[in-house]
Amino acid sequence: MKKRNYTLIAGTIMVLAAILIAIIAEFYTPYATDALSVSDKFLSPSLKHIMGTDNLGRDILSRVMVGMGTTIKISGMAILIGGTLGVILGTVSGYIGGFFDEVLMRINDVVASVPSILLAMVFIGVMGRGTVTVTVALGIAFIPSFARVVRGEVMNYRHRDFVKSAKLSGAGPVRIMFLHIMPNIKNTLLAAVATGFNNAVLAEAGMSYMGIGVQPPTPSLGEMLASSQSFWGLAPWYVIFPGLAIIYLVISLVIFSNGLKKNM
Repeated sequence: MKKRNYTLIAGTIMVLAAILIAIIAEFYTPYATDALSVSDKFLSPSLKHIMGTDNLGRDILSRVMVGMGTTIKISGMAILIGGTLGVILGTVSGYIGGFFDEVLMRINDVVASVPSILLAMVFIGVMGRGTVTVTVALGIAFIPSFARVVRGEVMNYRHRDFVKSAKLSGAGPVRIMFLHIMPNIKNTLLAAVATGFNNAVLAEAGMSYMGIGVQPPTPSLGEMLASSQSFWGLAPWYVIFPGLAIIYLVISLVIFSNGLKKNM
C-alpha cells in the first residue's frame, strides 16, 4: 500500500487556501481598498478592522486580500508565459540535440544570466511601469529555468524503448515529444512550476517594494511593505500582516513543491 504523502496534502491545502482568498477578494472585501478615512488612520487590530488600518485609514485586511490576489495573478501569468515557452524550447532542444541544442542552450544561458530586476527595468523603459510590464519581464526571466529542466528530462527519455517503438509505428517528432515523452516528466514539470511560482512571488514582491512593480492605487504586498517602513514603531501591524501574507505564500509553495518531489 502506497504511503500517504502528507507533505503534498498539507501543501495543496495551503495553496488552495491562498487561491480561495484571492478569488473571494475579486468579489468581496470588508472595505473598499481605496476607501480613505483620516479619522481612522493607524487603528490597531479590532473586530471592526481585523488587521487594523494604515496611514490613510484604509483597511489592511482588505488590501492584503486583494494584494495576495494581485501577486498570485501576476506570478501565475508569469509562470504560464515562462513555462509554456520554456517547455517548448526545452523539449525541442532536448529531443533534436546536436548543434541545434547547443545554439538554443547558449541563447538560453544568456537570458538566464540577466537578473529579472534588470530585465524589468528594460521593459519599464519601453512599456512603462505597471502590472503588464512586471508580468512580461518575469515571464521571460523564467523561460531559461523551465527550458533547462525539461531539456534534461527529454534527453533522458528520447532513447528509451517506448520512444523507439513510437518511431517505428510512424509517429512524428511532435507527437513523440508531447504525447509520449511529456507525460513521463509531468511530476518534474509540476515541481518546477511550484518552485517557479515561489520565485515569482518573491520577485514580484521585491519589484513592487522597490517601486518598479505594481503601481498604486492597485494593492500589492510588496508596495504595502515599502509604504509601511516609516511607520514600524507607530503601527507595527501595518508591516507585519503584508509580510506574513508573503511568508505564507512562499512557505505553502515550498511545502507543495517538496511534496511533489517526494512523489517523483
